[in-house]
Amino acid sequence: MIEIRYFASFRESLGLGSERLEWPQALPAAALLERLRGRGEPWTRVLGARVMVAINQELASPDALVQDGDEVAFFPPVTGG
Repeated sequence: MIEIRYFASFRESLGLGSERLEWPQALPAAALLERLRGRGEPWTRVLGARVMVAINQELASPDALVQDGDEVAFFPPVTGG
């Protein structure tokens, strides 16, 4: 089981701050994103091409493995000025 957290505009658009999901084997974060996008709208739109991911509170690449017991956070890219 993994804990998924959604932040900023993702939380607002999905109407969901967090959820738990069965995750029986170690797979890349990109595979988790594809599974979530497979739910259709609004998931496809919200979790489009520009998504930042953190695994256990550390920024991670889409290739980083997500394993049972992990906390995975998704949030939009941060911009500054």
